[in-house]
Amino acid sequence: MSSDNIDKLYQNYGILAEAKDDISKHEKEYLEILAAVKGSDKEKRLASQFIAKFFNSFPNLAEQAIEAQFDLCEDDDVAIRKQAIKELPVMCKTNKEHTQRIADILAQLLQSDDTTEINVVTNSLLTILKIDPKGALAGLFSQIHQSTDNEVTNEIVRERCIKFLATKVKQLGREVINKEAEDLIIAECKKILEDVVAEEFEHIMEILTWSRLGKLPAGKKELVQLVAALALTPDDWHPEDPEYVDRIIQCSQHALPLFSSQVDSNHFVNFFCEHILKRWSEISTPEGGSDCKLELLKIFAEITEYCGELENAQEKINTVYDLLMNYLPEAPVDNEEDSGEKKEDAEEKTEESKSRSTAPSLQFSHVECALFALHSLCRKAPDALSADTARLKALRLRLQYTARLTQGYIKKLKEVTQSKKADDNSEENKLKIVALKTTSNINTLIRDIFRTPPSFKSKVQLSFESKKSEKDDKEPVSSDEKEKQSPGQKRHRPITFDNGDKKEASEKRSRSGDRNLKMYTPPSGKYSSRLNSNNGRFSESSSGRGRGGYGRRNFRYSGAPYRRRNNY
Repeated sequence: MSSDNIDKLYQNYGILAEAKDDISKHEKEYLEILAAVKGSDKEKRLASQFIAKFFNSFPNLAEQAIEAQFDLCEDDDVAIRKQAIKELPVMCKTNKEHTQRIADILAQLLQSDDTTEINVVTNSLLTILKIDPKGALAGLFSQIHQSTDNEVTNEIVRERCIKFLATKVKQLGREVINKEAEDLIIAECKKILEDVVAEEFEHIMEILTWSRLGKLPAGKKELVQLVAALALTPDDWHPEDPEYVDRIIQCSQHALPLFSSQVDSNHFVNFFCEHILKRWSEISTPEGGSDCKLELLKIFAEITEYCGELENAQEKINTVYDLLMNYLPEAPVDNEEDSGEKKEDAEEKTEESKSRSTAPSLQFSHVECALFALHSLCRKAPDALSADTARLKALRLRLQYTARLTQGYIKKLKEVTQSKKADDNSEENKLKIVALKTTSNINTLIRDIFRTPPSFKSKVQLSFESKKSEKDDKEPVSSDEKEKQSPGQKRHRPITFDNGDKKEASEKRSRSGDRNLKMYTPPSGKYSSRLNSNNGRFSESSSGRGRGGYGRRNFRYSGAPYRRRNNY
């Protein structure tokens, strides 16, 4: 019986193929092909091809034909499903009114557990995107929003649709994604940002940055405002909760590339100074996790470079000043200056040895970031640091001691790095180069503060930033480099705070301490801006493939725990 049905299918195919202009008179044959979706596996495979081939010739049967093809897309046999999915784009070629509906179904089919089937679905989606970009995108976004609005959410579909858009839209390029389609992408992505989790946020920002918004200053300002509205909410800032800290880090990292001389970072600088830095001690680092305080400091240092004119600049500078003082070591009090000259050489060596053994442990990366931020903000209000002479004196005293410690590191690091071969790309050598840049930056910034009055004209590139331009490559990073080139200059001149008899003793302590301070090793590994895996979104699928009331096959649940959607 099955062979007779297959013969009948081929017979109907021949009739339709030969009918040409009179094909509309052969609805009976096409209806028999549609009925074959209930037949054997071979009948189904043939039907999936024949339905799509003659679809355009029977507009009155379009609804039945689409439903029949969808039935095959949900068959239990993966080979039949893939064949039917592969034929779906054919039904859109000359009938673009069906594109959105077909894209919606293909979006639901992304929840499959079969990798080869997902590849077929992806290829079909790409094909209909090329045929009708706006219609296909509307179908995808419809499924993304539907996965959130329904009582039973299908997180797998939503996640895979967003990931598809983030990876494939850029590949298609502007030859396919026209202005009309781009407008739809921007509008829908803004809606998604209203209810988004960490990984989705990354993908959506990637899409929006690729769009025209990421090309012009006005668009970048709009993106900065979107990110700020999502992350910088004072009433929703809980420094003791790592998830909230991670949100600030991740959102700020996506805003950083948008800042420029035309797009200021004031909103972020204000939030850091008024909320994050003032509750700095409450921020905790998860056990075994990355140093989130250092990550926040790195971000803060970078954004201060692009801040405009600030309101209450003095107050913000004072806040950064207090933060910096927390990371600067207190200068040792020397009460033995007069009697020191009368001691024998052996006693001096003993004291020097004792001083070396108690040398403070400096967090150079933290100091670099905090000092750079203070320097950048003071550039906007040059007189702010000199307003309180007592505070300036206290800062200079600690900076003098810090400079003395860093100069020893700089000397050693230069000796080590210069002795290495130029092609030495070992991890250890890279870390030493970064450490050298960190300490050199600190010394350069310190020298500006010791000018009278303090000056903030020096330009340094943060040690963890990639080189911004070829010009930066050739530009000397610090004035220490110039001192190195001076003939007869054997070591760095230490920064002094008070002139007088203390100078010689300071230089002696510097020389003795430099040899035994522990080599600075900057933190390695890139901070992960993603949320913890156990905080992932609810990822159970819906009760079937979907399509409203005509879902047929249940997909396997992932079993992930439920968590509220809008963690952002």
